[in-house]
Amino acid sequence: MAANKKTLGEILKARWFWFGRWVCRVFVLLFFRIRTHGKENIPKKGAFIIVSNHQSYLDPIFCGGLIKRHSHFIARDSLFKNWFFGPLISSVNAIPVKLGEPDISAMRKVLEKLKKGDGVTLFPEGTRTHDGKITPFKPGLGLLSRRGNAPIVPALIDGAFECWPRHKKIFTPGQVRVTYGKPITVEQVKDMGDKKTNYVLGEGWGKKAEAKAKAIMATYGTWDNAMRAVRTFAGANISDAEAKQIILNSIK
Repeated sequence: MAANKKTLGEILKARWFWFGRWVCRVFVLLFFRIRTHGKENIPKKGAFIIVSNHQSYLDPIFCGGLIKRHSHFIARDSLFKNWFFGPLISSVNAIPVKLGEPDISAMRKVLEKLKKGDGVTLFPEGTRTHDGKITPFKPGLGLLSRRGNAPIVPALIDGAFECWPRHKKIFTPGQVRVTYGKPITVEQVKDMGDKKTNYVLGEGWGKKAEAKAKAIMATYGTWDNAMRAVRTFAGANISDAEAKQIILNSIK
């Protein structure tokens, strides 16, 4: 029993993490109109990997900071050298990674978190998009899933590029949508192999989800309008999950 007792440092670090996460949530909810869909697809227990496209500096908060599960994320190593920003992102579960070369140390740290049953949020494009489009993912997702025994949850961020493209120094408030797809099991990853897994997660699922989101906006104007339209015809007592499914089915 005593061996499992947490030290004061671990307790303080955990409390600081949840406080920092709360501050981040308040920040994005104040400045952005966040819409999330499919959070029920994130496993309630055990390891998992969220794999998302990369549109802005705030993507770790948009994608991993608004869910109930504990999730680590990767950040380029140069950010950790800043006297203020480095300790800050370290305290909220960031893992440093070297860009432009295979980083075995970072991969080991990710696997360590997965084997503990934690979640990890990854942006396998390797850098923020230049034009808002999804680029091919870097290799390694299948390996992490298999060795970490972690299902992969595909995610799509839409709208963050318009709010804070990489050529702008400061963000513009706006609407951001985050969609989480159904998990890809470890068995499915093994069957598909690394190359197909990367395509399915990136260019395949991402483009499909992006097209579906744009179709919804073209048909209804906003997600809120779509929900109101469904409830007008299907009844006000219909659940959010049922309403969402009707909307998604309507634009297939």
